[in-house]
Amino acid sequence: MRKAKELKPLAIKQLTKPGLHFVGGVAGLGLQVLPTGGRSWVLRVMIGDKRRNLGLGGFPDVTLTGAREAARQAREKIKVGIDPIAEKRAARSALSAARDKALTFQAAAEAYIAAHEAGWRNAKHREQWAHSLASFAFPKIGHLLVQDVQLSHVMAILEPIWLEKTETATRLRGRIEQVLDWATARGYRDGLNPARWRGHLDKLLAAPAKIAKVKHYAALPYAEMAGFMKRLRTMEGMGARCLEFTILCATRNGEARLSVWSEIDMEAAVWVIPGDRMKMGKEHRVPLSDAALSLLRALPRMAGTDLVFPASRGGPMSDMTLVAVLRRMEGVNAVVHGFRSSFRDWASETTNYPHNVAEMALAHAIGNKVEAAYRRGDLFEKRKLMMQDWAAFCAKTESGNVVSMKPKKVQA
Repeated sequence: MRKAKELKPLAIKQLTKPGLHFVGGVAGLGLQVLPTGGRSWVLRVMIGDKRRNLGLGGFPDVTLTGAREAARQAREKIKVGIDPIAEKRAARSALSAARDKALTFQAAAEAYIAAHEAGWRNAKHREQWAHSLASFAFPKIGHLLVQDVQLSHVMAILEPIWLEKTETATRLRGRIEQVLDWATARGYRDGLNPARWRGHLDKLLAAPAKIAKVKHYAALPYAEMAGFMKRLRTMEGMGARCLEFTILCATRNGEARLSVWSEIDMEAAVWVIPGDRMKMGKEHRVPLSDAALSLLRALPRMAGTDLVFPASRGGPMSDMTLVAVLRRMEGVNAVVHGFRSSFRDWASETTNYPHNVAEMALAHAIGNKVEAAYRRGDLFEKRKLMMQDWAAFCAKTESGNVVSMKPKKVQA
């Protein structure tokens, strides 16, 4: 290619006519003037058997000297078989890919929660996820790109709380692992997960089971149930009735507190708890004993709500309301959830009901996967007899007589 006359900077500034003006100094280097007045550097070269135009930047941001130096470098690359246009395109692509992968751990965690919260049991589970990450992980790695999270970062989060808050740390580790797995699956990071336990962190941290002993819920001995229930039935208030109903049905307090009248069939004596309120995520039918039905019939109905046990101010009752009932009953060393243990001990030690009937009454998961795969029924008829016997046991006096199971009227 014939070299053009080498122009000086002043002459370059005076180029205003639209078109490509070759400026000399390097073969093929020209200034492209657009009809709009914009100007940019272009190097016209042969790459292989094709004539190509390589952009070298805008004028005056790129000076004449800078454009000539860039043009010389491009021609040197072509001589050794490198296509500068393809190289530039690859660099842009790599930059774009890097930008697409530039997701922080906090953003990844928030995206993970948004993608999975619809499948979680309740809002409390989401709150626990968000709170644990915000409290312990985000301050240390929230700002880091998720692709840069390494073992040292995970250890910096877990080690300070592993011995003192073992349960919290264990759950937190699992949540970090799931967020990083999600990021890997979405293409935001590569390599092994630094938060994985088996064959990795289990070599660096003590096993949780060896650090903290399992703490069981404080439960009332089943032999004291009749006396306790007699006292409970003398107490006024919706909280006392909700606790009584919870015990008679051997359910979790949240299942009872959030129950609505549309779930209860008084004629069929059954309460159907929807799956989204059950720990295992499956609908659970609770046979209602005569005592439970009598309690429900005596309850007042609050206008404007379908809740069976609404709070006095309206809306769902707080779990602390049931806790407050127990606190008012001096000498009771038990928590609300512990009454399920009282029921289970009673069934095991004083009745002949099979193990699986009691477990089904508590809506526990079937441990044996083969058995779980083949079981279709819920043993409802057998559970109906069991719950009737449990209510009768809770109504016995020390002499063995059954006390009246009709609850007191509660205040609206």
